[in-house]
Amino acid sequence: MTTEQLDIEVLRTFSPLDELTRDNLDALAKKVRIRELSPSQILFKEGDTEKRTVYIVSGALELIEGAKIAQVVEGGTESARNPVSSKFPRRVTARARDRVQYLSIDSDLLDVMLTWDQTGSHEVSRLQEQAEELGRNDWMTMLLQIKAFQNIPPANIQAITKRMQRINYKSGDVVLKQGAEGDYFYVLMRGKCLVTRETPLNKEGIKLAELEVGDTFGEEALISDAKRNATVTMKSDGVVMRLGKEDFKKLLNEPMLDWVDPDDAEKIIQQGGQLLDVRLPSEFENHHMDGAINIPLYFIRLKVNTLDKSKKYVVCCDTGRRSSAAAYILNERGYHAYVLRDGINGG
Repeated sequence: MTTEQLDIEVLRTFSPLDELTRDNLDALAKKVRIRELSPSQILFKEGDTEKRTVYIVSGALELIEGAKIAQVVEGGTESARNPVSSKFPRRVTARARDRVQYLSIDSDLLDVMLTWDQTGSHEVSRLQEQAEELGRNDWMTMLLQIKAFQNIPPANIQAITKRMQRINYKSGDVVLKQGAEGDYFYVLMRGKCLVTRETPLNKEGIKLAELEVGDTFGEEALISDAKRNATVTMKSDGVVMRLGKEDFKKLLNEPMLDWVDPDDAEKIIQQGGQLLDVRLPSEFENHHMDGAINIPLYFIRLKVNTLDKSKKYVVCCDTGRRSSAAAYILNERGYHAYVLRDGINGG
């Protein structure tokens, strides 16, 4: 399996990648490479649960269900615009019929990018303002790639941008001290840090790690309510963004949302409820649940008045991330919205 440098225009040929902002496309182009399969090589097997979003660039990929070939996806065709077998666990086994080139993208990262892109111009503009203050135009994209931020509900994005503080440090400054109470969660935005821990035999401290741009630290003490177990010192001049303990705990918890499993969702719909799919139109057209209507997340605020406040809505997307953001917006405005747990691709 080999890799080639990716041209950003390749990403634009796939759905819903063509809906991403330029910043996020640039970030993906740097992280993703064109990979290659030899004839008869297996890409994934039925039952696999690794969350990777796969696109076929060239060649033919056989999707095998049981002992039969259920579908062949050929690069460059209309069917290849969409992800291959997007439900998890995988329903089919994917095998290369000939030489196949493909893209493999972290599904959670892609879903977060799509969600943040669509949560409204207000939140995005605030992030861009902070990016300019920091002197980095990829501030938002950097946060999106940090796993800790991927776990924060999209409905809390605005709160994050309001409450994170920027702190400038000089080389040699101590950011946090071993033994102190945990008070902040940190993201290193510029420079490098050294992590050390004192022991009875080594008061100067043993080097544990070196932190680089994009790394987070300080969360362990906040989660466990324990004291700091290491000291973090700036190795160079740098910039750190920090979030207070109470905000950290609050923002890592789901907003007050009603989550429902497929069986409960079906009961709500049978009793007069409506399934509301908030993915992009291209995703909806590719596949959707029977009876669903489509209002993309980025249109929710504009189209909210077209919905019926006397009706219950079950909001869905691929994973539950975008739908949780939409349901939060609806509930804030007096609608009764539920979120389909794990989304339409999760079960």
